[in-house]
Amino acid sequence: MTQWTPDSWRSKPAKQMPKYPDADALARVEETLANQPPLVFAGEARALKADLARVGRGEAFLLQGGDCAESFAEFRTSHIRDTFKVLLQMAVVLTFGAKSPVVKIGRIAGQFAKPRSADDETIDGVTLPSYRGDIINDIAFTEASRVPDPERMLKAYQQSTSTLNLLRAFAQGGLADLNQVHRWNLDFIEKSPLGDRYQNLANRIDESLEFMAACGINSKTTPQIHETTLYTSHEALLLPYEQALTRKDHLTGEWYDCAAHMLWIGDRTRQPDHAHLEFCRGINNPIGLKAGPSTKIDDLLRNIDIINPDNEEGRLNLIVRMGAGNVEAHLPQLIRAVEKEGRNVVWSCDPMHGNTIKSSTGYKTRRVEDVLKEVQSFFEIHGAEGSVAGGVHFEMTGRNVTECTGGAFQITDHDLAERYHTYCDPRLNADQALELAFLIVDHVKAARAAVK
Repeated sequence: MTQWTPDSWRSKPAKQMPKYPDADALARVEETLANQPPLVFAGEARALKADLARVGRGEAFLLQGGDCAESFAEFRTSHIRDTFKVLLQMAVVLTFGAKSPVVKIGRIAGQFAKPRSADDETIDGVTLPSYRGDIINDIAFTEASRVPDPERMLKAYQQSTSTLNLLRAFAQGGLADLNQVHRWNLDFIEKSPLGDRYQNLANRIDESLEFMAACGINSKTTPQIHETTLYTSHEALLLPYEQALTRKDHLTGEWYDCAAHMLWIGDRTRQPDHAHLEFCRGINNPIGLKAGPSTKIDDLLRNIDIINPDNEEGRLNLIVRMGAGNVEAHLPQLIRAVEKEGRNVVWSCDPMHGNTIKSSTGYKTRRVEDVLKEVQSFFEIHGAEGSVAGGVHFEMTGRNVTECTGGAFQITDHDLAERYHTYCDPRLNADQALELAFLIVDHVKAARAAVK
């Protein structure tokens, strides 16, 4: 390995990166960002690494979720609040139902860039560069809108700053109070067609909260009931932005990407000799690495060694995104190879990206049944292999969208047009996300019991 520096990635081939027409404008934006305050702090990233180490040992469960891609036009306090609420609701269900602490990471406050399957797209005979996320260009299908504009990085930074301020206020200001979150779950149970299935768990949560209150453990006496911790994450795709927000920690002398607590490398940019691996190997944040059906054992082990040469616990999260029909054929051999080599990793399941289809009405969608099937297979395979199924990674929103079909509320292909708002990939809505949390509980509980 050559010596790492924050800009050593620039000497490597880089996929999924925009070609900015004005190099001087790009350099000015990078310099401006480099002089801005960090969005997160090194100590927070170290705390997440410690929490993920517990996940890897089977002592906690990882819940990671949020928007496919944040946008400038959809920036609303209510949208941030509603996504935060759903993550808390899911976490409460998993904590009580599976008797496991939950580490919560949002795909938020920086998830603006998106990889694309093609550099261009054609509509009605007109071909233009692909939309790559609001941090790069605009979704409007015009020639001017699709030109990469470095100034958009400054707007993404400003929006991320505002989002983080809100999230910290929500997490510490009472919105995360366990009693309040449970009341939100009761509202869901009352309207859900599967309400009877969930009522037993709701009753147990009630009994636990009442018992704790009788013992004097309540929101006023115990901060853990009133507050929570939510970490942030996004795909480390636009490397000029990531480098500009990379700082050396004055306590340890180590480098951290202070744009988010955790960064991940996507399935399209995980080449071991390319720029994205080069950048991520040198920052000390926890790193996620997507693993899809095309992932080869030798490549995976090589990437693990590049990112985590010291085999540090909590450093690397392998995010599996196989698809419901592929997971049984591909995942076991990866688990066996990693376990055989004694690598410390967190295994989590992304049941979204491998299950994208086109509906009969022309919309890109995902079936809730396929999402759940992949999660079930993920837990079953880990159980059979004796390894730890660490968590889940969802694209979801707190908004009442109709982008994924099925689930208890039986959204159909024809319902998709009602509230299809995503800029990129279809997301679970609040009801579908919470429904899956209830259904996952038994799998998490069994996995935790097997570890003990």
